[in-house]
Amino acid sequence: MASLNVGNLGEYLREQRRNAQLSLRQLADAAGVSNPYLSQIERGLRKPSAEVLQQVAKALRISAETLYVRAGILDEREREELETRAVILADPSINERQKSVLLQIYESFRKENGFEPGPESGVGAGSETGGGSGAGAGADGPHKAGGSNADAASKP
Repeated sequence: MASLNVGNLGEYLREQRRNAQLSLRQLADAAGVSNPYLSQIERGLRKPSAEVLQQVAKALRISAETLYVRAGILDEREREELETRAVILADPSINERQKSVLLQIYESFRKENGFEPGPESGVGAGSETGGGSGAGAGADGPHKAGGSNADAASKP
């Protein structure tokens, strides 16, 4: 089963490399890996580490999480959670405090629906919220966010 995932990863990488119009050598250079090693990954003969996948994803300008899922390193649900968090954190239209509150609300809904936070989500939420407690901050978060949004909405 693992070899199928690695093969799937290799086919996907080859497709992404061709879409980016990069040769194997160009991608290997951009990712900082050897040409033969990248070739073996594409052919499904090697299973790369998360670090190598991150370097390749950066060179291809694609999501590292997608590669992690294809390599069997990350569960699909975890990828979706990480992508949701990344979109929130990358949104330039809201400030850091609003991002923090939104992440707390998101986490409280996930807990309410029976999803436990993954190790990455706890680190991300803690670093953005200053390490505040998830349950207490989540309960106060929607009230404070509602007040802020109402104040912001009333201003021209």
